[in-house]
Parts: sequence; C-alpha cells; structure tokens
Amino acid sequence: MTRDLVLVTGGSGFVAGHCILALLQAGYDVRTTLRSPQREAALRNALRAAGEEADGRLQVAAADLMGDEGWDGATAGCAYVLHVASPLAAAAPKDESELIRPACEGTLRVLRASRRAGVRRVVLTSSFAAIGYGRVVKRPYDERDWTDLSARGLAAYPKSKTLAERAAWDFVDGEGQGLELAVVNPVGIFGPLLGPDLSASILLVKTMLEGRLWAVPRLMFGVVDVRDVADLHLRAMTDPAAAGERFLATGGDFMAMQAIAQALKDGLGARAAAVSTRVLPDWLVRLAARFSATARQAATPELGRVKNATSAKAQAMLGWQPRPAAEALVATGESLLRLGLVSPPKP
Repeated sequence: MTRDLVLVTGGSGFVAGHCILALLQAGYDVRTTLRSPQREAALRNALRAAGEEADGRLQVAAADLMGDEGWDGATAGCAYVLHVASPLAAAAPKDESELIRPACEGTLRVLRASRRAGVRRVVLTSSFAAIGYGRVVKRPYDERDWTDLSARGLAAYPKSKTLAERAAWDFVDGEGQGLELAVVNPVGIFGPLLGPDLSASILLVKTMLEGRLWAVPRLMFGVVDVRDVADLHLRAMTDPAAAGERFLATGGDFMAMQAIAQALKDGLGARAAAVSTRVLPDWLVRLAARFSATARQAATPELGRVKNATSAKAQAMLGWQPRPAAEALVATGESLLRLGLVSPPKP
C-alpha cells in the first residue's frame, strides 16, 4: 500500500521537527521545506538522535514564506500539509510588518499551492495568541474567542497570528474549492529539544536555569508539551470531524511564572538551584520598562492578569490527551541540560 505523503513547512523549527518525527513514526512519508539547504544535515541528525532513520522517507524542498518559488514543487503529490512555519522574533521588532507580512503572505502562498496540488487538508499552526489577547473574558478562553486587533498595546506577534489565521479561514471559505482546513492553537510550547535551536519558550527556561532571572514578573500563560502539539496536528490532519475546526492546545490550567519556576525546582532538584521563585511587584516591572527592552516585554496589559484556557474541545472531539504542564517543563530543562545548552550561573 502506498503511504500518504505529508508536507511539513519550516522543518528546522521546534514544532515542525516534532511533527516530522511523529509522522515518520506513524508510517507517513514526509517532505519538508527549509529556507536554507544547509540545515538539512542538522535536521536528519536530530531525527536520528531521536531514534528515527529518515533516509528514503524524508524529502527536503527549498522554499521561503516570502517568495513564490518552490511551493508548487513542495506541495506536489502531497495528501496533507502541516503549515507550521511562521516568524517569531525573540524581541519585539521595530516594524510589526516584519512578523505580519511573512505570517499572512506565507500562509496564503501555502494554501494556494495546496489547492493547486489537490491537497486534501491543511492543518495550520496558529496560536493562543490569536485567541486570548486584547480582551478579557470571565471564563477560560476557548475556540470561540478571537484576539481583539483594536486593543491598545497589542504586540506584533498576536497581531501576526490573528491576521494569518483569519486570512486562512477567509481563503478556504472564498477560494478553497474544497480544500479542507483545520487549525491548532497552542499555548506556550515546551518539551524536549531535538537540536540546539531555541524557541522563545525554551529560552525562558534556559534563562531561569542560568539564574539570569533573579525574580519573575506576575505573568500567567499556558504550557503544553511539543510532543502533544505534534500529536494534535496528526489527529487534526486525518479525523473527519476536524475539518473546518480550530483546536486550542494546553496541558492544563495556566501557570504563573512563579509556579513555572517552582515546577522546575521540584522536577530538577539541585540542577535547578539557580532558578528564582521571587516575584517582582508590578510597579517595579513598569518602572524598569522605561530603561530595559526586556522589562518592556513584560510590562504589557497582561501583567498581573489572571487568565486561563481550556482544551476540552480537542480532548472530546479528537481524543487528545496532553501531558501535565509540569512534565513538559521538566522535559525542557532535562533536554537543555543534556545538550549542554545551559551556561553555569555567574558567581
């Protein structure tokens, strides 16, 4: 029997790498896009280290979200597409279009190429950032909610994810010609690394383990394991009920940064000795924001807010069962330490 071919965009990324691994383990053939062919060896080495020999079952295509070249070849012959690639800057960009344009234009490029190739379904990796920012609700956020783009102080990243997802739904509704779409909206993604490239959430854990956060701001966010995010992508890819649906992915109730720090200390013991559970008062964060770019990222309308979200829909409709948030956090720390990516705390 011929195996279905699945395209995963942005194969060098944290989530994409785990999606590729999960697809190969499930018996699919995989093609992935990379902006730079030089990254292919690192990807194959990472998969091999995770126990998956991808030779013969993993193809690599060159394509960039900001250009048309390569996308028709990348989608050709694919039954499904997981569109995972999206820009995410470690710091707020000076021009928000640096994030918004690649997110929106890249999503539409992938959808148009998928339609031309006769792809059955595209699963788009969106974010909780497209759901839970700019407006306050008195219940846990769920898939009915959308980030308010008119909200004052809304950062570029939530804008980019919201606009890209809106554009995807509008395209499928108006020009999809039968192309199916499902969307996965993860909260903060943690878990084991496949290689040394660090996402923003992984950098947070690294910074804590190195003792470079002497105290934490009063911020809350969700935690989900990257392995569970990959699993949800595969479920959304094939389950008939998933067509036309979005699925919020969280490993449980939202956690304050202090609770995240404590989970690392509890799970890693002496190896997390440099992690601080002290809490910065809001006024001090806002004062520091006048002088520090890092503090400005914390001194947002989210500072001091209590919020939560639910993944009940994904669990009920697709049978998805995420790991506990603390397990994802500890797995992050374990892999950072194993890979030698944590610098010793300064005396």
